[in-house]
Amino acid sequence: ILDCSTQRNLSKNGELQALKIGNFFKNNDIKITEVLSSEWCRCKETAKIAFEDFSTNNFLNSFYSSKYAKNKTKQIEELENYVQQLKSNQNIVFVTHYVLILEVLNYAPSSGEIVVSDKNFNMIGSVEINY
Repeated sequence: ILDCSTQRNLSKNGELQALKIGNFFKNNDIKITEVLSSEWCRCKETAKIAFEDFSTNNFLNSFYSSKYAKNKTKQIEELENYVQQLKSNQNIVFVTHYVLILEVLNYAPSSGEIVVSDKNFNMIGSVEINY
């Protein structure tokens, strides 16, 4: 997980998409309290390009491969607990993986899609950012 040379990293199009995601938040004056990213390099690259300041949390990691599938229940529980502790007026950005979004929102996002939900993981809407 710490060796980016063993992972799929952002392509030039992915980097452009991340830049557009950051600009979407800036251009729409969306205030963000915090940006949290998965520990996987592709997510960290996205967070860095889009928002500059971010931290990582392992509850946002992918559990797609069988190597990490055992973490699924614990990660989701930690994510739910984290979100329930948030104040209602906070906008938090999670840079994470398809598999986690599908699991908690029952929604299959596109690459680079911004998905908005409330604290109870009810999907409010989404915005597709094309490169």
